[in-house]
Amino acid sequence: MPFSTKRVAFALNSTRRWAPVLKTLAVLWIILALFMLVPLGVLAWENDPDVWAFLKAVTVVATLAGASLAATYRTPIELKPWQMFVLTPASWVSVSGFASLPLILGAPQLSITNAVFESVSAITTTGSTVIVGIEHLSDGLKLWRGLMQWLGGIGIIVMGIAILPFLKVGGMRLFHTESSDWSEKVMPRTGGIAKATLVVYVGLTGVAMLGYFVGGMAPLDAVVHAMTSIATGGFANSDASFGAYADAPWLLWMASAFMLCGALPFVLYIRFLRGTPEALWQDQQVRGLIKLLLIVIVCLSAWRVALGEPWFDSLTHVAFNVVSVVTTTGYASDDYTLWGALPVTAFFYLTFMGGCSGSTSGGMKMFRFQIALLMLRNQLRYLIHAHGVFATRYNDQPVSDEVTRGVIAFSFFFFLTIAALALSLSTLGLDFVTAVSGAATAVANVGPGLGEVIGPAGNFYTLPDAAKWLLCAGMLMGRLEILTVIVLLTPMFWRR
Repeated sequence: MPFSTKRVAFALNSTRRWAPVLKTLAVLWIILALFMLVPLGVLAWENDPDVWAFLKAVTVVATLAGASLAATYRTPIELKPWQMFVLTPASWVSVSGFASLPLILGAPQLSITNAVFESVSAITTTGSTVIVGIEHLSDGLKLWRGLMQWLGGIGIIVMGIAILPFLKVGGMRLFHTESSDWSEKVMPRTGGIAKATLVVYVGLTGVAMLGYFVGGMAPLDAVVHAMTSIATGGFANSDASFGAYADAPWLLWMASAFMLCGALPFVLYIRFLRGTPEALWQDQQVRGLIKLLLIVIVCLSAWRVALGEPWFDSLTHVAFNVVSVVTTTGYASDDYTLWGALPVTAFFYLTFMGGCSGSTSGGMKMFRFQIALLMLRNQLRYLIHAHGVFATRYNDQPVSDEVTRGVIAFSFFFFLTIAALALSLSTLGLDFVTAVSGAATAVANVGPGLGEVIGPAGNFYTLPDAAKWLLCAGMLMGRLEILTVIVLLTPMFWRR
């Protein structure tokens, strides 16, 4: 009898511990189901048979969410750090899985593997695709692909400015703000900044929609491309990506500007709107990102002009594709692997860069490269002045040892993950370029890789299913800043 009592007590305690996580997941699933109603309404208006796929998906997701809420309705959403570590990967994995249901049910040419790959690529805003003949999809499925990336984008911003600094992941503590002080609760002081971030996000998306529409895009194309530009996701409504608008340079320049907007810290937009207009330019990340883009664009444009290409055409396509890769959007207006050896090598290096912390972009993030350069400078100083004392400052703030350790740990595991993933892909028969660039583009959440198979003119459809599942894991790990996943794999975490 005592043994049974202990078992019951243990079960009740476990339920209480996991209930806040399950309740939070249920709320996210309901939000996902509500957004599914948007393409469902479009399909119902057009009397398209894909409406049934969305109706079934909404029913499944809403039912599971409702059951979870019913089981945890008395539980307040108060999350401790260890629960946040569990919730973060669980939310991205579960949302990606549920978001694939309309693709599974509404796109018969997609297997479960391909549908999940497309969904994970969308939610993580990677932009890799396995769909051939995107133009022939129903309007509802096209809209859903854009909505998935748009939802993933706002999720990335929230994670970058609130969750990861709180969890002290990857040096993100450097950007600790009032929004990062969770105090063991999900929304103690984040309400204001969350609303302001959403307003900025929706506002930028609206401006992009209007710009694309005025620039000549069809209404649906303007909506989808606006969502995927601001989310730096890269899904387009054509197999040719943005190459479908290669003869409209004003659209390419517009898209370059919107992608850059998505790659800047959204907290700085809020400060800008609240009366600190110099906030954007004074930020060290922003200045570093813009300088990098200008240098690379000028050099590669000069390279193409030297090969006989028209200067304006060269500048337009170089600027667009460089911004697309650095911001990890993944659009392509041209097959840049045909530009020569220097551009191909440069684009491979740019795959790892990423935009700013607190933005929708992926990659290493600009601040980590800048912190690494500061560390290198100080190390050189120590070699010259062995007994010197040198303070490391970033954005006029002292860089703590905790931040430095986070940057070093993240950087190590970032490249280790790419190396392990590339090695795993090579065991499946993928050639060196496809395996390495595929691993890099997945973990960095960029989209297109290099080579004939998965390059900007290619597609991930022909890869074996096992490779697609590995790339899904890579995309999720890259989006979750890797350490958030690795810590769950340690026995020490579960013992604690």
